[in-house]
Amino acid sequence: MSARSSLSPLAEDALAWLHPWVLPGQPLHYSEWCQGGATTAPLWQQFFAASGVAQPEGLNARAAQVRHRVREDGASYNVFGDGHEATRPWPLELLPMLLSPTDWAQISSGAVQRARLMNAAMADVYGPRLLLNEGLLPPQLVLAHPQYLRALHGVRPLGDVHLHVLALDLARGPEGQWWVLAQRTQAPSGLGYLLENRAIVGPQFPGSLQALRVQRLDGAYRAFMQGLLRLSPAGERSRVVLLTPGRHNETYFEQVFLARHLGLTLVEGSDLTVRANRVFLKTLHGLEPVHVVLRRVDDEFLDPLELRADSTLGVPGLLQAMRSGQVVVANAPGAGWLESPGLAAFWPGVAERLLGETLSLPASEAWWCGEGSVWQTFKGDLSGFVVAPTFTASSTTHSFAPRVADALSPAARAEWVQAISADPAAHTLQARVRPSETPVWRGGHLAAHPAVLRVFVLSDGQGGWQAVPGGLVRIAAQGDGGDDPWLSMQRGSASADAWVVGEPAMAHAGPATPEPADLRPPLREPLSPAALAEAPRIVTSRAAENLFWLGRYTERADAQVALARLMVASHTDAPAPLWAALEHMARMAGLVDEEAPPWPSVPALVGSLSQQLGDPHGSVSLAYNLQCLKACASGLRDRLASEHWALIHEAEANVRQRLGPLAQQAANPPDTLAVLTFSAMQLAAITGAQTDRMMRDDGWRLLSVGRHIERMDYLAQVLDIGLAHGLPELDEGAAALLQLFDATITFRAQFQGRREMLPLLHLLVHDADSPRSLAWVASTLKNRLRRLAQHDPDWAEAWAQRLPNPSTWVLPQSMGDQAGVAALREALCVASAQMAGLSDAIAQRLFAHVSMSFSPEVPLRRSFSFGGTEQ
Repeated sequence: MSARSSLSPLAEDALAWLHPWVLPGQPLHYSEWCQGGATTAPLWQQFFAASGVAQPEGLNARAAQVRHRVREDGASYNVFGDGHEATRPWPLELLPMLLSPTDWAQISSGAVQRARLMNAAMADVYGPRLLLNEGLLPPQLVLAHPQYLRALHGVRPLGDVHLHVLALDLARGPEGQWWVLAQRTQAPSGLGYLLENRAIVGPQFPGSLQALRVQRLDGAYRAFMQGLLRLSPAGERSRVVLLTPGRHNETYFEQVFLARHLGLTLVEGSDLTVRANRVFLKTLHGLEPVHVVLRRVDDEFLDPLELRADSTLGVPGLLQAMRSGQVVVANAPGAGWLESPGLAAFWPGVAERLLGETLSLPASEAWWCGEGSVWQTFKGDLSGFVVAPTFTASSTTHSFAPRVADALSPAARAEWVQAISADPAAHTLQARVRPSETPVWRGGHLAAHPAVLRVFVLSDGQGGWQAVPGGLVRIAAQGDGGDDPWLSMQRGSASADAWVVGEPAMAHAGPATPEPADLRPPLREPLSPAALAEAPRIVTSRAAENLFWLGRYTERADAQVALARLMVASHTDAPAPLWAALEHMARMAGLVDEEAPPWPSVPALVGSLSQQLGDPHGSVSLAYNLQCLKACASGLRDRLASEHWALIHEAEANVRQRLGPLAQQAANPPDTLAVLTFSAMQLAAITGAQTDRMMRDDGWRLLSVGRHIERMDYLAQVLDIGLAHGLPELDEGAAALLQLFDATITFRAQFQGRREMLPLLHLLVHDADSPRSLAWVASTLKNRLRRLAQHDPDWAEAWAQRLPNPSTWVLPQSMGDQAGVAALREALCVASAQMAGLSDAIAQRLFAHVSMSFSPEVPLRRSFSFGGTEQ
């Protein structure tokens, strides 16, 4: 790979600086850098000649920009192992894989042929079964496969399209031939990552994009969406959703990204319900029909009524809705058996029978050990094979990670021989294909790493398919590829973009101006002005609940930080009544351990405070509430700006990484105060993003309702405790109340140093211009509730009338007015309890879609909720 080439003068100048930084590749691998020869490939010459890079520092800087964009976008991949889940940034390489027009012509035509073949095989196996009856497919490989779904035999999906998305994992062998390593037919992943890769890598090399005339991606995605709408029973008026397993799935980020790009509603199984064989989306305003489900949930979890009964990811009745022709499910359930490597040797014969064609894109040689004498022939020597599972894991079959026989010790190889002999049908031997090596920029050098290319074929809804002009590249973490033949992302492989180079421009043609990726959603028929006015943004019940709690946890964390900062800052000079009030608030809020000694044992108290705040397992701790805030935000990634998500992620990490360790050390109030001050700044930014950067739809109103429920509860109880300890008539106590109400500057500006109790209570309770006065919070809460529940105005009005009206409360002029103080405290207690009742009512009415089991007139409990765990 490091050999110099005899280039044109321009290319020689462009690559001269690079040759000292090129490391040699491995033997027995095709080199994408040299195109299998001794000289640098012309495509790479053109790439670097137009890249604008002339020194290693330029590539280092652009690699840093790629990493920055990945972090900025929040692109991630969840890694599972040893029973734990870890989210890591999406590992994206700087340099793309370059595919020539000749390469792409072979790949795309072969991939489209494969899609036609797989769809025809699905139609036959779930229909007339000619392939099984004629012996072209072994029944044991099909009917015994755990992902062959007998419940769907005889079911014809709308338009007879079983496969809407096909993914093929390809590798270029040592001789330059492309081979199919595996095919993904059930719920292929990667379409979102493909777009993200192009959106990040493309802008790093705009000159190269233009010079190579790289083909755009958006046309294939638009055609795909149009195809789904053609098949839908509602046509252009269809509602299309993307069904995700949820935020714990390893590719959740790309599902969010894809939903945004295609303009789809991201849903989980609990968001959907089936009524009268039709699928509906649960929204704040009731049930909305769904016509197309683009799924990322595996077959067995799709419908607990007919498939896996313990599944919480699917939709009960979904298969029956599909049978009835009321919904398009893409891909149609039951396609998982097509992925079995044991079928690889049978596809050429199936292609001749169903298509009358020879496969143009061959699969790597594979032998199913359950067939006749295959195992007897090969069990004496496994050299050159990968041992792969024939079936996926199920109640009747077992699965395992593929193993490279040559990488096994003699003892391990003997154990595998015994295992295969005990159950030959469960094992398939695949010839090992050594993938080609593509250049990567690592550690200031151009290195060669093995790479596998995943290409996607999308249905157009009319019986045709189109290959997406590009692909998702998986690159080995090590230069030799390690012992993992399929370069697993779970095992540390990286990703790269794939550029399909266009045909050379004609001499008279103008310059091409390709863009990194067109992220506009696919177009439908134009909407009329009337339709635009009647098209509110849909808020699913699950998203609504997450938004509600996003607001509550933001406010709750903000309140905890404010109280904790006051406690730590006041620990040296606060008078006894203030100490007693703050301790009361802290214990009610769970900010100090119940066994912590009472004040003024300051070191022990501050130590307990730090420990409680940073304990991620304490259900009332700041760390725990920020974890919950992050969890809610994670379920809303399709609705939150990347900056909003980054702020929440960093706020949680700040407390976990900085406050947690402090809890294990001797209490140091300045260190604790510094962490809390930074947290206050981050929470202010999060609040600003929610207030100023989010669409004012029903989802935002629900977030606001959650915030104001939490704020009313918190402020009412703070003032109640303050009155109980006589803080309004104590200078330090009044200052503490003003700080907790975030009203210090307003009070000083408005009353200029006055110390009477009445002006203080007026600002905290009555002032309609202060966003933290109880009157303002109550008024705003009522208005948002009425706007939110316009579809159910009687229910909303009943609650609005029942909620407190602090502007009418009579305020005592001094603590000597015991009856007035008692009346105010009682009103505060009732207001706090009403917040808990309203929260329950909202959950039942808007999230669960059940009838109210109680009315606002039912006596309500009092709870100190800003340290509680209602969700």
